[in-house]
Amino acid sequence: MSAARARVGHVARAPVPDVWLERVGRVLDPLPEARRERAWTGVRWVVRGAHVAHLFGGEDGLLRITFRAPMDEVAAFEHLGPPYFRVGRSGDVVGLVLDDALHEPDLDELRELLVESYCVQAPHELIERVERPAP
Repeated sequence: MSAARARVGHVARAPVPDVWLERVGRVLDPLPEARRERAWTGVRWVVRGAHVAHLFGGEDGLLRITFRAPMDEVAAFEHLGPPYFRVGRSGDVVGLVLDDALHEPDLDELRELLVESYCVQAPHELIERVERPAP
């Protein structure tokens, strides 16, 4: 596909604010072997090549983060509705709209969700090194 054709219908995405890069980075960057990378849009975190989280601005101007969740919790997030959403129909990827104007994100809850996402994706020997909140 030509570059000119790829631009047709292109809508600019909202940039990821530095404050959100810092918030998410404070949680994920210290985890064993977690790596921050530039994504096709926004920023993602991986562990040994496995996707942990993706922080990006949408075409609608809203900031989102997607992450992994245990399969038994995915339907619960879907049923909670906004600001949560399920990505796809059969996977373990869940998303959260991070927009202070729509709702005030609970940063402690976000931390738990991101650590859980890491633990869903990381090998057992790395998970053992992670301090997790008590259930």
